[in-house]
Amino acid sequence: MLKGFRDFILRGNVVDLAVAVIIGAAFSAITVSVTTAVITPLISAFVGAPNFDNLVFHVPVLHHVTPPSPLPANYIPPGTIEIGKFLNAAINFVLQAAVIYFLIVLPMQKLLAHINGPAAVTTRPCPQCLSEIPLAASRCRFCTQPVDKPAA
Repeated sequence: MLKGFRDFILRGNVVDLAVAVIIGAAFSAITVSVTTAVITPLISAFVGAPNFDNLVFHVPVLHHVTPPSPLPANYIPPGTIEIGKFLNAAINFVLQAAVIYFLIVLPMQKLLAHINGPAAVTTRPCPQCLSEIPLAASRCRFCTQPVDKPAA
């Protein structure tokens, strides 16, 4: 039983996933900090609000609601839409996605393209209908025109 557990834990996928989760949590804390300390104040300079968390819309309530007494700390009156919290989360998401794309995905794609080199050509255009046909084809499958084999 312990040998199976050890084999499960030491598999590459489990270790990679654990590292990814830990790095993701740390990265999330950094991007939330950048969002709340840098990006949001820059955007709010144009909007005029010091923090998006306080940005709310009040929708008229069609019936009277008596608030609880005493008011809980996290009480939200009926008809209040906290759009600021959504904006902060959206900015945080876009920031994380941009950093992941520009600092991880794009460099990895460039590195793999450099390592793998250009892809081998496997098709050529038909001289009659200009559709793509395999290199070894002797007849176009679209227009059935005989085609010459390319010189090797």
